[in-house]
Amino acid sequence: MSEKPSQFPSLFGAAAARQETRWRPPVDVYRTPCGWLLKLELAGVRMEDISVQLQGNRLTVSGIRRDWALEEGCSHYMMEISYNRFERTIELPCDLAQTRLELEYREGILLIRVTA
Repeated sequence: MSEKPSQFPSLFGAAAARQETRWRPPVDVYRTPCGWLLKLELAGVRMEDISVQLQGNRLTVSGIRRDWALEEGCSHYMMEISYNRFERTIELPCDLAQTRLELEYREGILLIRVTA
């Protein structure tokens, strides 16, 4: 006789997995005469909450988007914006060890210029 599995572990497991999932911001990658230009859509993210790391030919942008518009006593009705950690790794066809990065953040778009 087999036991029917409990529904509770899968429900809690799914909720925990959703909380741990990082969102992936969209990115545009351009080849320029001097190197590369990456544009990441990071609406609502503060510049001080963004980290950029290089490893080999990979550039990783990570951070967190926080919900700053909370009012006391309110409860959510519908939530579609991810307020949690994000991470995006872009592989470029070159070694990034000897490159220079310039970051510019304007109107929710992070521009990363990668030059030799």
